[in-house]
Amino acid sequence: MKNPVLIIAYYWPPAGGPGVQRWLKFATYLGRHNFDVTVVVPDNADYPVVDESLIAEVPDHISIIKVPINEPSRLASSLSRKRTKNLQKGILPKNAGPLQRAMIWMRGNLFVPDARVGWKSRVLKGIHPYLLAHKNPTIITTGPPHSIHLVGLELKKKYTGFKWLADFRDPWTTIGYHKHLKIGARAQKKHERLEQEVLDSADMIIVTSPHTGREFASKSSTPIQVITNGFDITTASTTRQPDGAFTLSHVGTLLSDRNPLVLWEVLADLCNDDASFKAVFQLQLAGNVSDEIIDSIKEYGLGTNLKQLGYLSHQEAVEIMFNSQCLLLIEIDSHDTKAIIPGKIFEYFASARPIIAIGPKDADIENLIQHTHSGQYFNYLEKQNLKNYILEKYKLYKNGNNEGQLNDNITSYKRENLTKTLAKTIAYTWE
Repeated sequence: MKNPVLIIAYYWPPAGGPGVQRWLKFATYLGRHNFDVTVVVPDNADYPVVDESLIAEVPDHISIIKVPINEPSRLASSLSRKRTKNLQKGILPKNAGPLQRAMIWMRGNLFVPDARVGWKSRVLKGIHPYLLAHKNPTIITTGPPHSIHLVGLELKKKYTGFKWLADFRDPWTTIGYHKHLKIGARAQKKHERLEQEVLDSADMIIVTSPHTGREFASKSSTPIQVITNGFDITTASTTRQPDGAFTLSHVGTLLSDRNPLVLWEVLADLCNDDASFKAVFQLQLAGNVSDEIIDSIKEYGLGTNLKQLGYLSHQEAVEIMFNSQCLLLIEIDSHDTKAIIPGKIFEYFASARPIIAIGPKDADIENLIQHTHSGQYFNYLEKQNLKNYILEKYKLYKNGNNEGQLNDNITSYKRENLTKTLAKTIAYTWE
């Protein structure tokens, strides 16, 4: 008899972006480890990005419970659709008008912990038949949105006989974007109280980075397991450089506060120093990019080398990775972002293309890149080192030797392998 697992997730196909991949793949592979998987998802979510192609990746053996949700973003969209979508994507305006400032304040202070908090009561009602029909299930909540964890918290107050694993894809109260939401003292205290209750009430905390694991360990005695994100695509068949221009590509959202001026300055210097570099260099951005980023690139004279691709399907994004000379990974230069490990880094690994990463000193992604020998990490003060590395890759490119890296350390991040760790973690909570 298979062990029942109930996964409660907001992001699920047709949602696009990295947030959907983690539990779509865990749910897929858990079926191979003697688990009967059911997933609770919104019936009519207003996702900031949509990727219809991901629907085909949901296997038949997963049972789906769809629960209707009232999205505040729909009401806000009636006032300003474009501005609302940008806020949903995390693109905060540099010079917000009165309406935008009001929307940001409301998001930070009236919807705690987030705008999906109203879904909790509907989920509790929607899963009641499941709880009656399944004895001793494992319930997994995944956030953000962290309001999903409040479902598990409420269940712990009402029921016994189940185990609850709370999965944090990002930190909660220490997440960087909180400072932009104008959160008042009262709302902040509520965030902290809810976070503490979740950490103390769950049977197991799962995190995606060592930094977050250490943060939560300092706040609670609940057992913590680090299970990073991973990749499910086929690894590159060759590490040889692809054909075409000397393309540096960034795949994914690029927000205003993640504007790597040191990178634009280095690339401008290389273009000015060597006309042959400028002739073959291409800066490729795939995903939602703020206007401030584009303006900065053009201010550095790189407009003619810029190729904006906009949001792409997952498969199209993967193709960009495999066909680039180098892949850019940009993180905000802040202590708050040391724990952030973007999900795309693992598909970067699978593509076997060299990674150029920029972020704060001692970040978890720096250790990952070193562990996999997949590229080089720089902090924002290492301009000359960054310039030297890009120039080194360019010289290898000219000779046809800009090769990537594949090794066992990279393949350990396959989703199938990570699911084995998850299965052991679930078993541990029942011991």
